[in-house]
Amino acid sequence: MAVIGLDLGGTKLAGAIFDENGKILDKKLSPLEKRKGKEVGSLIKVLVNELLQNADKMNIKISAIGACVPGISYSKTGKVWAPNIPGWEDYPLMEELISVVKSDKIKVKIDSDRACYILGETWQGAAKGCKDAIFLAVGTGIGAGILVNGEILRGSNDIGGAIGWLALDRPFYEKYVSCGCFEYHASGEGIAKVAKEYLSLEKKYNGELSKKLIEQVTSHNVFEAYKTGDKLAEKVLNEAVEFWGMTVANLVSLFNPEKIIFGGGVFGPAVQFLDDIFSEAKKWAQPISINQVTLEASILGGDAGLIGAGYLALRSIKK
Repeated sequence: MAVIGLDLGGTKLAGAIFDENGKILDKKLSPLEKRKGKEVGSLIKVLVNELLQNADKMNIKISAIGACVPGISYSKTGKVWAPNIPGWEDYPLMEELISVVKSDKIKVKIDSDRACYILGETWQGAAKGCKDAIFLAVGTGIGAGILVNGEILRGSNDIGGAIGWLALDRPFYEKYVSCGCFEYHASGEGIAKVAKEYLSLEKKYNGELSKKLIEQVTSHNVFEAYKTGDKLAEKVLNEAVEFWGMTVANLVSLFNPEKIIFGGGVFGPAVQFLDDIFSEAKKWAQPISINQVTLEASILGGDAGLIGAGYLALRSIKK
């Protein structure tokens, strides 16, 4: 028995054949190269066909396909919303996958990237064996894959875990509308936005970040400046630590997880702050449950979504 996992990102598509123990038997990568709409759907179908053909050559029976998408997967319709892929506002991905499989003996499951991240980590990563765990994905944006008693928390319309919109400060500003308060302050894009705000206000600042045009400053620049002891970078990242810590406190108080796993491009360089984040969280969190959780970095890195998609497929068979 084997399954196929698919991980669709903003720039590439990855696919792999997994055996039931999680070993990768075949793997393929395809860049999106600015494809949009049905062009991306066609790329997925080509890759799935290649993996199915390779499985036949290896005399492997594929029992299910799991797909990880960067956005929202609507379980009732089989359609997905992927904001970074033009033309995927309501894309019929389930219909496309079923058309290429051409067999009702192969189950097809789709879920969001944040859900697949935590599934991957519980199967082969830092949360292995956990039934209650959270993956905090901090990259360009922020999302959370929340596992409660072994099941993904999706909400009534599959949008659960969109924690970029956590309200962690006041008053409300219009700048929070598009991404949310938490994401504005503590995502990769958010760290850059906050740094730019301070740069425009602190006219006498002449540190590391002043060497770049304000509009060109990125979160990577902020982390690099932090290494040199730059005071503005320290200010920006200390604020991010406060927001990450408050979020951990809220998640711990709400869900009492065994572990919170930090991943995404920002963690990465922000792993150095895990102890500081925990110290901040202890100020705000339920005092018993905060001492029952551990904060850890993802050990699957960029493969978390692909591995999670494989596990999504495997779980559909076992159920």
